Amino acid sequence: MAFRGPSAGAVATLKGALTDSTTGQDLFAVATVLRSEPGLRRVATDVSILPGAKAGLMQEVFGGKISDDAVALLGKAVGSRWSATRDLADALELLGVIAVAKSVGSDSGRLSDELFGFGQIVRGNPDLRDALSDPARSVADKRELVTGLLAGKALPATVALVEQALSGSYRTVGVALAAYEQVAADVYGQGVATVRVARPLSDTDRERLVAALRRQYDRDIHLNEVVDPEVLGGIRVEIGDDVIDGTVANRLDDARRRLAG
Repeated sequence: MAFRGPSAGAVATLKGALTDSTTGQDLFAVATVLRSEPGLRRVATDVSILPGAKAGLMQEVFGGKISDDAVALLGKAVGSRWSATRDLADALELLGVIAVAKSVGSDSGRLSDELFGFGQIVRGNPDLRDALSDPARSVADKRELVTGLLAGKALPATVALVEQALSGSYRTVGVALAAYEQVAADVYGQGVATVRVARPLSDTDRERLVAALRRQYDRDIHLNEVVDPEVLGGIRVEIGDDVIDGTVANRLDDARRRLAG
């Protein structure tokens, strides 16, 4: 989610106000209500209404249903200026992802691996992808499906983020999971790189690649590995908007183009 103008400033301030006891599920719940209730959303972002009055309304609506810390953060959020009314719900979802990521502590690497892994499962399984994107199925039904697949096998934080990915705030579940993984990596000062190879990297090659990327980007890198037989040999690394393509397939394509030219 990209925020501009006043919304960007509001998000930066709210990140600093996020406490360790504020749960992501509380913030996800509020974001869902605001998206489904346009009248409440308009009031919450109306600059002509005093911040104290809006904070009082949020207390009245959400008090006792979410934690006191979450209500306090929501009061700060509605007192901020937003470039667009939808930005408030989007910001609360982002803060929820950050809260969930912070909750895993030393398991941050596992969280990233599980988010990426489930995203790969969804991409590679058309039946599952269709089931999770089917507008005729309720969100509760989709969550039950996800719980059945992940319960006892993944971190509770992973399950929470996969369930949130079903909310429809992103174009697809896969896009949402990729965005959440990047947010989680940012929380721990990491970048995310996806490497495509013809066969699994050895531990030594993996360590060398991570070290090289760390030097190039001056930050720790979490590496996602995709085994793709079409690569033939070599590696293709994607990190942010950068692509480093040293695959045999790419070199063959270059050779074909030169011959055709």
